[in-house]
Amino acid sequence: MQGGQERATGEKMVLNFGPQHPATHGTLRIVLELDGESILKATPHAGYLHTGFEKLGEHLDYNQYIVVTDRMNYLSPLSNNFGYVLAVEQLLGIEVPKRCQYIRLLMAELSRVADHLLWLGTAALDLGAFSVFLYSFREREKLYSIFEKTTGARLTTSYTRVGGVLRDLYDGCEEDVRQFVSNFPKALKETHTLLTRNRIWMDRTKGVGAISPDDAIDYGLTGPCLRATGVAHDIRKVEPYSSYDEVTFDVPVGTNGDVYDRYLVRMEEMIQSCGIITQVLDNMPDGPVNVEDNKITMPNKSDAYGHIEGLIHHFKIVMDGHGVQLPKGEHYCATESPNGELGFYIVSDGSGTAYRIRIRPPSFFHFQALPHMLEGGMVSDTVAVLGSLNVIAGELDR
Repeated sequence: MQGGQERATGEKMVLNFGPQHPATHGTLRIVLELDGESILKATPHAGYLHTGFEKLGEHLDYNQYIVVTDRMNYLSPLSNNFGYVLAVEQLLGIEVPKRCQYIRLLMAELSRVADHLLWLGTAALDLGAFSVFLYSFREREKLYSIFEKTTGARLTTSYTRVGGVLRDLYDGCEEDVRQFVSNFPKALKETHTLLTRNRIWMDRTKGVGAISPDDAIDYGLTGPCLRATGVAHDIRKVEPYSSYDEVTFDVPVGTNGDVYDRYLVRMEEMIQSCGIITQVLDNMPDGPVNVEDNKITMPNKSDAYGHIEGLIHHFKIVMDGHGVQLPKGEHYCATESPNGELGFYIVSDGSGTAYRIRIRPPSFFHFQALPHMLEGGMVSDTVAVLGSLNVIAGELDR
């Protein structure tokens, strides 16, 4: 209202946000129907990055498929590897050694911090906070150095195996990780100083893209996006897996379910992850990192090259039509990935490959909730809301 008169509405405009736009962080498209700068309608479109991830599961054996999981949420591939092999192992009815469980837990929490750091840097950059981008990527680079020394790769790690992991931790890993977690809270405090009470940041995020707890549950939101509404749901707490019941941590929650609360929840989650990592290192057990079953895990190279039994076991695992044989049945396994519930549903027909693999990615559910969060807001809010959800295009189309 201006001078007692209602604002005149003009012709509605349709604006394509993406699929090629720096702030979409991938091939996403949102069709916005605008009245001036107000959003009347928002329609999210997926389908620009169709990869066939699920169909590939019907043609690759259970260990080969691990490389596919890397490429879904490529910000935290170690979490994807972890969630997938856990589903296979539960259907197989095996439990990996305790040291392997702790190593997986360590890598998953380091990966959570790395994922949140990339989200923090890019979401802040979208709203003009360039220094935060530099600060977060500086810390993330330290983690990528640890990942590379551990797995041999920075991004597509493929570290886990059915029944264990690729290799044990490298010499000096504990020292590197302890140094990171001891320095990280101070580095994160720099970001808090730059953003948390920054008037521009608060104006762009507070009350923007808000969603109620009931609506968040109805849309299927999980992870930080759900916890920002005040729902303290974390699979690591409610259904602990891989020794998560042996570590203590708090579940951060928000109150308003807006962009600002999603920011605060992720910031605190990184601190909680550092606490989990410290507990894991303090209590890291000795022992093997793979189950001792020649029908599940690969023999040592020395056995494969030096003994006929080792060579036979090697070929039986890698040959077409052989490999890890799961019993007939179906199973769903959910883990708490950095973005929320990452679930793998596997149907086995008793062969060396899955009859069907279905993936429940958190980004797909978050992307569908965009209209609820955007409609009625301003077009400039689109960047802030989309960035706060951390939608990864690789998870959408599969």
